[in-house]
Amino acid sequence: MDHFLYKDGQLHAEDVPIAEIAASVGTPFYCYSSATLLRHYGLFNDALSWGPHLVCYAMKAASNLAIVKLLGDAGAGMDVVSGGEYARAKAAGVPGDRIVFSGVGKTPDEMRMALEGGIRQFNVESEPELRMLSDIAASMGVTAPITLRVNPDVDAGTHEKIATGRKGDKFGIPISRARDIYREAADLPGLQVIGIDVHIGSQLTDLEPYRAAYRKVAELTEALRADGHSIDRLDLGGGLGIPYETSNRQPPLPSDYGQLVREELEHLGCEIEIEPGRLIAGNAGIMVSKVLFVKEGEDRDFLILDGAMNDLIRPAMYGARHEIVPAREALPGTEKQPYDVVGPVCESGDTFAKGRDLPPLCPGDLVAFRSAGAYGAVMSSEYNSRPMVPEVLVQGDHVAVIRPRPSYEEMIGRDTIPPWL
Repeated sequence: MDHFLYKDGQLHAEDVPIAEIAASVGTPFYCYSSATLLRHYGLFNDALSWGPHLVCYAMKAASNLAIVKLLGDAGAGMDVVSGGEYARAKAAGVPGDRIVFSGVGKTPDEMRMALEGGIRQFNVESEPELRMLSDIAASMGVTAPITLRVNPDVDAGTHEKIATGRKGDKFGIPISRARDIYREAADLPGLQVIGIDVHIGSQLTDLEPYRAAYRKVAELTEALRADGHSIDRLDLGGGLGIPYETSNRQPPLPSDYGQLVREELEHLGCEIEIEPGRLIAGNAGIMVSKVLFVKEGEDRDFLILDGAMNDLIRPAMYGARHEIVPAREALPGTEKQPYDVVGPVCESGDTFAKGRDLPPLCPGDLVAFRSAGAYGAVMSSEYNSRPMVPEVLVQGDHVAVIRPRPSYEEMIGRDTIPPWL
C-alpha cells in the first residue's frame, strides 16, 4: 500500500495534487510520502514485536536528511555503508547506539569517525578489516563492538547484480571459516564480539532463501557459543522485495517474514536486527516527469520525457520495470496504446520501457514512475550536465522541497579551472 492515489481524477501524494507540486518545483522531481515511509517502518517493527529487536533502515535506499530524520524520530536505527551516510545519520539526530556500520571497504578514517561519534556495531566483512579495526580501536583506547558478516552460500534467486550471499560474491567471510575467524577476533585487542551478521541479497520475493540462511546462522550461533563466544545479537540484513508493477508476483509481507524469523531463531534468545531499505522507501516515492514530445517512429511511437536515465537509472542498469501512470486519470473506456518511453540523454540505454501500454498522452502531460523511492534519487547523477533532480516530501497537506534542483551556475560552480589554463 502507498499514499499515491487518484482523487477527482488527479494523482495525489497524500492530500497534495502532483500537478501542483510540478507547477512549483518543475520536472522531473522525486516525491515521497511520509505516511508510507512510517507505515512500512511500522510493519517491520510490529513483525518483530515478539522479542527484543531493532529495525535499522538501510540508508543506501534513500538517504535524504529529511527521510532519515522522519524514520529516526519514529525509533528506527540506521544501517550505513560509508562515512557520508554515518554523518547524515548523526546530522539527522540518530544516536550512535542506533547506527550499524556495514560495507566491505571501510576506511581507517571512517572507522575512527564512528568510534569517536558512537556506534552500535561494525559488521566486519574480512580478516584484514578485522585487524585494521583492532589496531585503530586499540590505538584510541576504545572497544569496537563487532559482528562478523558470514556468507552462507545461499542463492537468493534475485538479480545477478544484487545477490550478496553466494560463495562467489564479494561480501562477508565464508561460513565454513567462521569459527576460526571468530577465534582470532576474540584474541585481538580493542574488539568485542557481540553477534553474527548475514545478508543474502536484495529484492527477494520468496522466504525460503531466508529460511535456508537463518538455519545456517542458528547452527553457527550454537557452535560459537560452544566455543565460548557471547553471541547475543543477530543482524539478519534486509532484502525483502516490493512489487514494481501491479502484475508482478506479490512478495511476502513483513509479518510473514517476522514469523519466519521467529520460527527459526527465537529459541536462541538473541536480539534481532534487520536492515530493510527498499520495502520501507520503494513504494513511498515516485518520480514525476513531463512529456516533451510524442514522436512517431517507423514501427513504434516514442514518448520522450524530460526525465532521463541519470535521474532514474534502474531500468538502464538492471532492466528494472516501474509502473508508469499519468498524473491525470484516464477516463473509463480509454483505449491504451503502446509507447517506447525514453528520456533525452544521448544514449540508446536511456529507455524506461518498450511497448508500454498507456493512455494517449500529449506534450506537457505529467507521468509518474511508481515505486521509485528506493535506489532512485540516491543513484542519480549529472550526466549530460543535467542538474540533479529535486526531492520533495509530503505529509498530509504539507509539502517541502528537501533537496532543491541546483541552477546551472551552481552546478558549474563546483568545477575549478586551474590558474595555469
